[in-house]
Amino acid sequence: MVLTSLPDWATSLALILGAVLAALLFYQLLAALARRAPGLAHPFLQSLIARTRSAARTAFVVVALALAVRAAPLPARTAEWIDHVLLIAAIVLGGWLLRAAIVLASDLYLRRVEGIGGDDLRARKHVTQISILRRAAEVTLVIVTAAFVLMTFETVRQLGVTLFASAGIAGLIAGLAARPVLSNLIAGIQIALTQPIRIGDSVNVENESGTIEEITSTYVVVRLWDLRRLVLPIAYFIEKPFQNLSRESTETLGTVVIHADYGVPVARVREKLVDIVRSSPHWDGKTAKLEMVDASDRSVQLRALVSSATAGANWELRCEIRERLIAFLQEEFPGALPRGRAEITTLPQRSS
Repeated sequence: MVLTSLPDWATSLALILGAVLAALLFYQLLAALARRAPGLAHPFLQSLIARTRSAARTAFVVVALALAVRAAPLPARTAEWIDHVLLIAAIVLGGWLLRAAIVLASDLYLRRVEGIGGDDLRARKHVTQISILRRAAEVTLVIVTAAFVLMTFETVRQLGVTLFASAGIAGLIAGLAARPVLSNLIAGIQIALTQPIRIGDSVNVENESGTIEEITSTYVVVRLWDLRRLVLPIAYFIEKPFQNLSRESTETLGTVVIHADYGVPVARVREKLVDIVRSSPHWDGKTAKLEMVDASDRSVQLRALVSSATAGANWELRCEIRERLIAFLQEEFPGALPRGRAEITTLPQRSS
């Protein structure tokens, strides 16, 4: 009786406010029951409920508003406009909830491989696959959600129907414009499945050495040895050659070249190399040998071949070997260092 005696706008406002308040109270009741329900005790469900609290509350409000608008004595034009806004809100909320579920599922999965170790190939494989596929799913979800929102507008829907019907120049232009996005998206899925690179891989690319730091849906970040970042499109690693130093294993072989005189005691230098690598924390205990690989008219070339668990450790080991071997020759065999030779010939004096 009270509502019927009010003006239409007051009745509509009262219905809308009452619906919003009822939706919030109903949500609080369901949330309290969900926290105590034994069937919802799974960590994934509890985390999903916690992360989607705002979206779920908004969804209850949207549903309540939709029911209130239909019951309120609103002008047809106004009711149609509000219904359209609520439809867009429902589509966005659906995308929001799906994205939260995707992010949560990927985070929970990655927690299972955290204990494997950062340098383990299995761990890096899982991290790379989940990271790329999650970003691809997020990008696809955003595009699909935006498409559904745009299709709620009559003009956009007619434009889409026209483009599909004609399949002419406009469709070709749209396809060319979307080619970079689609190519990177497809390249990201290829990388996730075939694994030419993984997060943490040591690579040589564009004449630079570094480590794969981040793989997104459109680009790859390579952390260089001097802490610079090289950013490359993700399609680069599908279309162009590059060196992956840790494709099957993080173990790496490296060489140190020493130029010496012909009188160098190779056996003593070989013994010194073994002493150096045994005292170094960067050697993995597998490969350490010294060979004379070349000889010119002025000097000989000694090459030390050593192994390490990672590319970074191998770099440190090679620098240490180079420094200590040269210091060893300077202290113990200075005559074994490269030197130039000259022959002086005395011509006979002519008699006057």
